[in-house]
Amino acid sequence: YAVEIFYEAIKNKQYTCFLKEDTVLPMLYMPDCNKCMINLLEADNSKLKRRVYNLTGISFSAGEIAAEIKKHIPEFKIEYKPDFRQAIADSWPKTIDDSLAREEWGWNPSYNLASMTIDMIEKLSKRF
Repeated sequence: YAVEIFYEAIKNKQYTCFLKEDTVLPMLYMPDCNKCMINLLEADNSKLKRRVYNLTGISFSAGEIAAEIKKHIPEFKIEYKPDFRQAIADSWPKTIDDSLAREEWGWNPSYNLASMTIDMIEKLSKRF
């Protein structure tokens, strides 16, 4: 939903979310994912103690992302109609521990919810 909500907000000014408003999930914005891959490839091998790392960028709820979108698209409306995917989301962690990546090679995401929202709206608005 975290990508689809932006398309619908820009195109139709509304979105029906298949999750509850307060459902929090961990996310990693693609520019941060690209950054992390480059950083890992360029990391000092002597500091790396493993070859597999957990990574996360930001965790947010459906309600939080909707509120952030409304700051830029005030007429945006959201309706929450949880379906079978809610049970899947409920089984996932709300956050992911990426402390080893932070310690060993300095991982730190560049985007937070506010900056990701601005970037998504700016980039996707050019398509419509």
